[in-house]
Amino acid sequence: MSEAYVKSETHQGITTIEFFHPKGNSLPGKILEEIAKEIHFAGTHSETKVIVLKSAGDGAFCAGASFDELISIKTEAEGLKFFSGFAQIINAVRKCPKFVIGRIQGQSVGGGVGLVAAVDYAIALEKAEVRLSELTFGIGPFVIGLAVERKIGVSAFSSLAIDATGWRNSEWAKRKGLFSEVHENVNNMDESIRRLANHLMHYNPETMAEMKKMFWKGTENWDELLKERATISGRLILSSYSKKAIEKLLAEKVKS
Repeated sequence: MSEAYVKSETHQGITTIEFFHPKGNSLPGKILEEIAKEIHFAGTHSETKVIVLKSAGDGAFCAGASFDELISIKTEAEGLKFFSGFAQIINAVRKCPKFVIGRIQGQSVGGGVGLVAAVDYAIALEKAEVRLSELTFGIGPFVIGLAVERKIGVSAFSSLAIDATGWRNSEWAKRKGLFSEVHENVNNMDESIRRLANHLMHYNPETMAEMKKMFWKGTENWDELLKERATISGRLILSSYSKKAIEKLLAEKVKS
């Protein structure tokens, strides 16, 4: 596989949305937009009873924002548009009347942690570490921070965001509530996802929709709040600090 993609398929009431990018399943704007669209469509699709969000391969679940795209941002408007992509995914899950299960097979960085936090139920492998690296390149986890803080609380979120070079293991993530389950191998993880999805597709859709409203209570202002956060990130990514830090990271990747 060399071309980035987002694809969706529905089988017996379970819609699986899979994304891929050759650079660690990172997230350029187009991928963000397509994931959000697929989640929104599945939420309105009468045949869909439950959604599984996954990435391809056996490496990283998601390396976060695309550095190639970040370095190309030249204006605050462009920055707002890019970071709004993360807001669109969070809002798509938040408003979706169906439960979204996350399949987390590897490491999640930055925006990838935001995806994990946004899903309703994350099932992960033991090797699935997490890190919020935004501070290292001059911005903070402003957009995804809303979803992460909601899931794990202010204290754990602030620790993760401040220690921007430190990884937290799957045990930490489960203890803090970011992961719902952790499994030692892929077979056990996938079997647990199948079991849960198969149960959910037989439950009352109206009941599950009402439960989603209950679980996301207090987020009714997130359309506006996420846009405000995206504006902050869109401004900060233009700083000389951010540009130099990203250029250095890209140069190091080329050397390696």
